[in-house]
Amino acid sequence: MKMIITGANGQLGRELTEWKTETADIIGFGRNELDITSLTACRNLFSIHRPDVVIHCAAYTAVDKAESEPDEAFRVNAAATRNVAVAAREVGAKLCYISTDYVFDGTGITPYFEYDRTNPQTVYGKSKLAGELAVQMLHDRFFIVRTSWVYGKYGNNFVKTMLKMAGERDQLKVVSDQVGSPTYTYDLAAFLLELVHTDYFGVYHASNSGICSWYDFAIAIFEDSAISIQADPCATADFPRPAPRPAYSVLDHTAIRSNGFQPLRPWREALNHYLKDSE
Repeated sequence: MKMIITGANGQLGRELTEWKTETADIIGFGRNELDITSLTACRNLFSIHRPDVVIHCAAYTAVDKAESEPDEAFRVNAAATRNVAVAAREVGAKLCYISTDYVFDGTGITPYFEYDRTNPQTVYGKSKLAGELAVQMLHDRFFIVRTSWVYGKYGNNFVKTMLKMAGERDQLKVVSDQVGSPTYTYDLAAFLLELVHTDYFGVYHASNSGICSWYDFAIAIFEDSAISIQADPCATADFPRPAPRPAYSVLDHTAIRSNGFQPLRPWREALNHYLKDSE
């Protein structure tokens, strides 16, 4: 199976591009090799490579910056996703679009199901939802995979930030009133590669199992790294940001269960694997 990965320099895109597998020929393209905002560029590249699957990881992910750059966020997350969807369909490739918990409003108290009502509160969330709608309207064989709190070997993320800060100070405050499920790119990539080999099309929620706050996550990072630091819980209100953060980001994995896939392992187990792998 021939796969094209967009956003090959990002956290998830690079994880997928570097993946070693006997079942797929994976080629990754970063923004320098593929301008997804150009329909012509997408058509040309896909017609040359003739992929069986396109996993669309490229995105505008600067959540706060998007509030002051809505046109750019929509250009990349909505219009460019339209281009990828059109070009993928024309060459007969399945399309897997990576989306986000930000399509929900974060006011829930129980895990969000795949078909719960979306209600994004940020420009970023609205632009990613627009991308989902473009995929649904313009492609007939698609997977939409929403995920949350992503971290991994490549790029910047919360785990790396916590470890860096622990090396620079004796104490820090971490938000404790936002709850979600951390997702390890290694586990997410493994699931995506299994998923795209099937024809079980539709919307999926994929995150590591279990629930924690950012504060819980930070404590686990320090404990599992044997780092001694004073970490204190604080409220979201103590760190005002241009884009509101969802208070509740937990995703239910109904589609994973009902289609017979293995759930992603518990988040703490995944974190442990990442930290050992990073040593």
